[in-house]
Amino acid sequence: MPLDWACAEAAAFATLLSEGHPLRLSGQDCERGTFSHRHAVLHDPKTGETFTPLANLADVPTRVEIVNSPLSEAGVLGFEYGYSLDCPEGLTIWEAQFGDFWNVAQVIVDQFIASAEDKWGRLSGLVMFLPHGFEGQGPEHCSARLERFLMMSAEYNIQVCQPTTPSQLFHLLRRQIKRAWRKPLVVLTPKSLLRHPMVVSPLEEFVAGGFLKVLPETETAAEDARRILMCSGKVYYDLLELRQQYELQQVSIIRLEQLYPLRESELLAALAPYPDNCELFWVQEEPKNMGAWQYIKYHFGDVLSSKFRLKCISRTESASPSTGSLRAHKLEQADLLEAAFEDLRR
Repeated sequence: MPLDWACAEAAAFATLLSEGHPLRLSGQDCERGTFSHRHAVLHDPKTGETFTPLANLADVPTRVEIVNSPLSEAGVLGFEYGYSLDCPEGLTIWEAQFGDFWNVAQVIVDQFIASAEDKWGRLSGLVMFLPHGFEGQGPEHCSARLERFLMMSAEYNIQVCQPTTPSQLFHLLRRQIKRAWRKPLVVLTPKSLLRHPMVVSPLEEFVAGGFLKVLPETETAAEDARRILMCSGKVYYDLLELRQQYELQQVSIIRLEQLYPLRESELLAALAPYPDNCELFWVQEEPKNMGAWQYIKYHFGDVLSSKFRLKCISRTESASPSTGSLRAHKLEQADLLEAAFEDLRR
């Protein structure tokens, strides 16, 4: 049976624990997972006793700490950052209840996580899980402010990733510990994708290969492509479903799973099979002044535009990450997706 997101996460934790690496995970609702997907700590409703399956793996004496924290993001993230410095051999994760919640701890990211290596030569392997995705739940429950992390990215100081498959998450978390060096890892994790029927990975993808920064198109032929949609995260599945509905095989969809660090050569390699002057769109759910568009345009715009006609499909510029109206959200999302296939429908 293919494995879903929660199973992939648990498998990454369990395999690292079995190899002697401690695990510490804290956040406002991380024991069960904010979206009830994790169930890492079980509670007896009669006695109040708790049971942590990962702490009871056979012949694994490695330390496991999975703890719910108060809504004090700056204090908790600051603690976990310090913990990661003292336990470089372990996987240390702070999870925000929603991605936006790191706003309250931005000083920790600015002063320590993004700059400590440059300022003081201090290396940290801290992981930040930030649920991200436009689901119509309002401005404070959609955006992990990806653009802020990309603005702080320089000199290989942090890793900014938005994996879209369970196997990618599995390999990403294992890579974080198995590498010989430590860098903070920002993971934009999904919400609706946790139970999406298409977001599963076969076991073979877990036991072979590794994390891929770019996931190429696998279902359409590059030589037949008239348009390339490049994106990251949840919007990929929205685009994929609409492409299937319209039967538009001349549209290819490429996913950027790691936004930083990303070399020009790695991006160009994924685009190499496509004909010159093919339409190339960066598609994002965020407003045009947010998300990854400005980063993509600044770092890769010149080299991409030399071969393709690079454009952006997004929500219009906004002072707020999203609308507060579910109805308005659905209309905006429908317009955004339709724009990606404009002039190609039968």
